Amino acid sequence: MDLETSFPKYDSYQDSGTDWLGEIPSDWSLESIRSVTQLKSEKNQPNLQVLSVYREYGVIPKDSRDDNHNATSLDTSGYKVVGEGDLVVNKMKAWQGSMGVSEHNGIVSPAYITCRVDAERVYPKFLHYLLRSQPYIGVYNALSYGVRVGQWDMHYEDFKHIPLPLPDRTLQQRIANFLDQKTAEIDEAIAKKQHFIELLKEQKAIVINHAVTKGLNPDVTMRNSGVKRIGEVPAHWSIVRLKHISKKITDGEHISPKIVDAGVPLLSAKDVRERKIRFDAAAYVSVPDAKKFRKRCNPERGDILIVSRGATVGRIGLVEDDQEFCLMGSVILVKPKEVVSPGFLYYSLNQEDVQRSILQASDASAQQAVYLVDVKETVVCIPPLGEQQAIYTHLEFQIEEFDRAVSFQIKEIDLLTEIKTVYISSVVTGKIKI
Repeated sequence: MDLETSFPKYDSYQDSGTDWLGEIPSDWSLESIRSVTQLKSEKNQPNLQVLSVYREYGVIPKDSRDDNHNATSLDTSGYKVVGEGDLVVNKMKAWQGSMGVSEHNGIVSPAYITCRVDAERVYPKFLHYLLRSQPYIGVYNALSYGVRVGQWDMHYEDFKHIPLPLPDRTLQQRIANFLDQKTAEIDEAIAKKQHFIELLKEQKAIVINHAVTKGLNPDVTMRNSGVKRIGEVPAHWSIVRLKHISKKITDGEHISPKIVDAGVPLLSAKDVRERKIRFDAAAYVSVPDAKKFRKRCNPERGDILIVSRGATVGRIGLVEDDQEFCLMGSVILVKPKEVVSPGFLYYSLNQEDVQRSILQASDASAQQAVYLVDVKETVVCIPPLGEQQAIYTHLEFQIEEFDRAVSFQIKEIDLLTEIKTVYISSVVTGKIKI
């Protein structure tokens, strides 16, 4: 996205000396991080609030969000003290942009880099935007070392030499204020689209639930199902447990098989997406091992897969081709009998009420799991086979419409996010003038 044609540029430019930064306005100075910050390591204030550094938000109180699963030490006397206006860098995740200038007083992990910012020369919020902008994230990536991406580390000795293009402090403040307003407007637009996506998903769930428990005929005679979560169902439908309409309900291998470079795909929980079965990141086992594994658990076209453990516990997949593969123990296999349409059963098990029913036995556990016994006892509504197929066809059309609408909103969010990124990068590096 090119904003340079929509905004004026500065009168003249100078070479920054680095390809990744390019030219900067002639009246801007070029400083290093070390010249406008001072490394600090003040400790022994365990009563201050614990702060965290997020890629998306910068430095915020840890207890302000519930998605930070890093444990806080029982003894925080060794945590580093952070004051308002200080720079905090998670050096292990700097390559993701996990840093920021704090607007809070508190303490952070001793593994973080903490610096006092020279506020007379640098407006803190300008530095916050500059150091988190896209060109700089590329630099942190190049300066981070390690065997695995999740264990990369950026050393302060490298970080401190990174150049900073700095206009006078008054312009820094004006740029920061402009970006505060512009990013708030974009974030509001993104939030509205995310809310609309949630509404679409709720409506999609309602459509699925109604179709697989009430059918498509509004004039059909109804009766009480005897199951509270289901309510009334068409009088000619059956209410059955999953084990009674399945040839087999089992799970994959619970041993750690020998992984090979080529052979038969071995799928785990991560390979079961929303409906789709993905093979692009699957591990492989040898043909003899696969033959042994598939004696007990042999997934085939028309089978249902249920993720039994992990972050996506309860996710349902449908095997829709003849690719031969094996399953790990984190996935349960349901092999429907001929009286059941696999597509209809997929939608029946994909209801929120059914998901809750399957998972409720593990609600008190630290980590939820789906157990074979609960899957076998799961109650579903089964119409005659022809009606199942008609409902499945109807839902395929309806769900495609919902998914298309969600996909459009996601693309719009991606575009807005890109606009936000380009705005910040272009403004803080002087490529456009505000």
